[in-house]
Amino acid sequence: MTIEKIVEQALQDGYLTPAMEAEVGRICDTASELSIEEYMALDRLMGSLLTGEVVAVPRKQFINVMEELVLTEAIARVAEIESTSDATLDLGDIAAYALNRLPPLYATTEEGANFQRETARGELSDLIAEQVHQAIARSLDQPDFYPDRQTIQKKPTDKVLGQVSALLQDHAHKFEPAQASR
Repeated sequence: MTIEKIVEQALQDGYLTPAMEAEVGRICDTASELSIEEYMALDRLMGSLLTGEVVAVPRKQFINVMEELVLTEAIARVAEIESTSDATLDLGDIAAYALNRLPPLYATTEEGANFQRETARGELSDLIAEQVHQAIARSLDQPDFYPDRQTIQKKPTDKVLGQVSALLQDHAHKFEPAQASR
């Protein structure tokens, strides 16, 4: 999809979805140079966002409560092992191994997260402990074949998208919506 089509869709619908925003960022990052039409479309989009003609749909925030529970268990077990031996364990590997064998427990509110925690503590604590135990056993058994392996790195923010965002933030405070007629 082109920037022009994305902007046209956003203007038609009145909103810019996270997927549309990501696509604009991808196009801007991969293009060595934007055309005049693309710059004009981006300008229209920025203007529409500033006036409220188009609203950016926020990303829904959510967490997987199981990650918290597994990490808590794994940290306690790893600390016990490392304090009584000369073994060094990779907490990330242990948590990932255990999490891949446990059900996710997603929540979008604090109330939902508390419900998931309580439910998991009552019904899944033994399973969590067992999966962490298996992950540690596997980690202790694993030879160090790949000492130079690279951990997952966060991607840097999209340059052009970051610039557009900074521009909007710089100019948003100067914008005053038109007074509604009375």
